[in-house]
Parts: sequence; C-alpha cells; structure tokens
Amino acid sequence: MKVIKVDSPADKNEFLEFPVRLFRKDKNYIRPLDKDIEEVFDPQKNKFFRFGECERFLFKNEKNETVGKIAVFINKKYKQQQPTGGFGFFDCVNDQQTADFIFDFAKDYLQKKGMEAMDGPINFGERDKFWGLLTDGFFEPLFGMNYNPPYYRDLFQNYGFQVYFNQLCFGRKIHDAVPESFMEMHARISRNSDISAKRMKAGQIEKFAKDFTAVYNKAWASHAEGKQLSEAQTLRLFSTLKPVINDHISWFVYEKETPIAVWMNIPDLNQWFKYLNGKFGILEKLRFLLLKYFKKNKKMVGLVFGIVPEWQRKGIDGFMIWEGTKHFREKTDFEDYEMQWIGDFNPKMINIAENLNTEITRKLATYRYLFDRTKEFKRHRSL
Repeated sequence: MKVIKVDSPADKNEFLEFPVRLFRKDKNYIRPLDKDIEEVFDPQKNKFFRFGECERFLFKNEKNETVGKIAVFINKKYKQQQPTGGFGFFDCVNDQQTADFIFDFAKDYLQKKGMEAMDGPINFGERDKFWGLLTDGFFEPLFGMNYNPPYYRDLFQNYGFQVYFNQLCFGRKIHDAVPESFMEMHARISRNSDISAKRMKAGQIEKFAKDFTAVYNKAWASHAEGKQLSEAQTLRLFSTLKPVINDHISWFVYEKETPIAVWMNIPDLNQWFKYLNGKFGILEKLRFLLLKYFKKNKKMVGLVFGIVPEWQRKGIDGFMIWEGTKHFREKTDFEDYEMQWIGDFNPKMINIAENLNTEITRKLATYRYLFDRTKEFKRHRSL
C-alpha cells in the first residue's frame, strides 16, 4: 500500500473525487460542497489551526488506484481523560485489510505525536459538520452531515473501535397531529398578555442575533462546558445563514420584550445542493438561486430549541411549537422536519426533542480506540 500526503492540486482533487466514485451507485449519497471540505484544511479559514495540526492522506494499491483516504489531526483544546487525537474524512473500499492499514497509519501517526487514543470519524472543527459515522438511517443526509454505506460500521468495529457516544437525530411529519398537551399549554400561555411569539425575519437579523444570544447564554451554557456566545459571534453566524433564512419557520417567544425561548429552523440545503455536484462557483450560485426559487424544498431542519431556565416546564414549549407549526403549515410547502443530532450523553436535550413528538430518524456514532488495549474503556460522561 502506498501512502501519499495530500499537498498537490491533483492530490487535493483526488481527495474530493474518490468518494464520488466510491458511492456512484448509491442513490442516497449527496456530494458535499468542495469548498466546505477545503475550508477545513485551510489555515486561513479554520481557526483550529491556531491550536492544532492536521494532515490528510491518500492510500493507493499496487495498481496506483485510490482505495482509501483520511485526515488525521490533533486539537490541543480537545480535552479528554487521556491525550486523544482525531481523524475524519475517512473513506475506504469494502476491504477490512485496507481499512486496518489506514487505521494503523492513523494510530502510528498520532502515537508519535504523544496521543494515547483516537476518536473518529470527527471533524477538525466544530461538531456541527462532518461528525460521526452513520450507523442507522441510510437515506439522504442533511447538509453538513456525514454519509457512508453500512459496511463502514463493520470496518470500524472489526478493528476494535468502541462507541464513545451515539448521535441521535429526531424527526416528524409537519402535518402530523400535535399532542393535545401542547394545545392545552398553548391555550393556557395565550391567556398571559405578557407572552408573545414572533417569527424570525432575515431583514432583522441584528435584533434576532441579540435575542438568540440572550437565550443561548441562559439556556445552554450550563451544559455546553460553560461556553458563552457573544452577540458578535451570533451575528456572524446569522449573516452566513441569511441567504437561506425562511421568514416563516424560526420562532422566538418573549415575556414583554425579553426573549425567553427560541426554535430555529432552516430549509435542508442538501435538497438544493444535491444538484450542484459539489461545486459552488458563479454558475452554481446562479443555479442555486433558480433552484431555491422554482424547486420546492419539502424538508426543514431543526438547529436549536431552547427555553431559559426560569420558564422551563411551564408550557412555553407547547406554546412556541403550536404558534410556529400552525403558521408554517399554512405559509410553506415543508412536509418533513428533522433535527440535527443530539449526543446520547445529553438526556436533557433528548427530552426536549421527544417533547416535540418526534421519532428517532437516524443514528451516527463517534468511535474511540484506546492505544493501550488493557486500559478500561469509558463512554462519554452524561451531562
């Protein structure tokens, strides 16, 4: 097996094209945008290079055919019980010997860097993209979500990887019945004249970025390792989302003028991007605008749902859900709703998802491999 470090333009292109060939007969595969992958490996665009390092590799057989690829990295802010490296963007033919060679290579690379374990497939970046191995729910992936065939799970588990945590996605049909309890909550909260619901509009992102930050820092920081958001960070995020914000599907709840809850959703971009073959140049951007205008998107994706602590378990969830649902049922063409993944270590967020009257739609797994095989394996601690 020949190992090639990805440096040249030709190698970078092969890193992008290999999975396209590998999955060419899989009707559910949607090619990610090339630019989204390339930005992960660009030190000018990926802040994780400030406190980490990352390299990617191709693996070729004796015929000089690509049979696998991987990115291997160290993130000094990825604090674990033991020094733990990561790898991602793993793709491989259906051959255990080839997969073992790639995993051994990643292990040796990380051991030389002082690591004692490796997690994968994960991203050299935030958890919102390219994180986890699909283990159940082999249909079209959401935008930014990893996709792989079922045999990948066997490649990982046969090598000795164990599930560090499972990633659960929840979904429902937009027009399915809303639980009677939600209707009762809505009726009760509606009698409080201080409580109101407002839909987020792209033309007012500064206001809603400020309101989102206020809710997030109260509702999530306590179980997100104390991570606080600044208004500037939120505004940057909202600005990137502005071209795809739908004015009917994201909702905020206020007590007088104070934001107390948020339910953020966007269209599933993959329902448009799947027609662009991974490209997003000028012509593809024009095509995207045409697709967005003429091709109805039937799927929306839940990004965030949360309520500030003092208003939890008081019926605000039912109020917000019914206010939003009755509106976007009337004003949009969406038929399916699916939430981005929630780790099985987070029962509080899982409970919120279940309260939306959803079902598990797909599962991904974050795997861990301890280099010292005599050491006790521990799953991700519960929050």
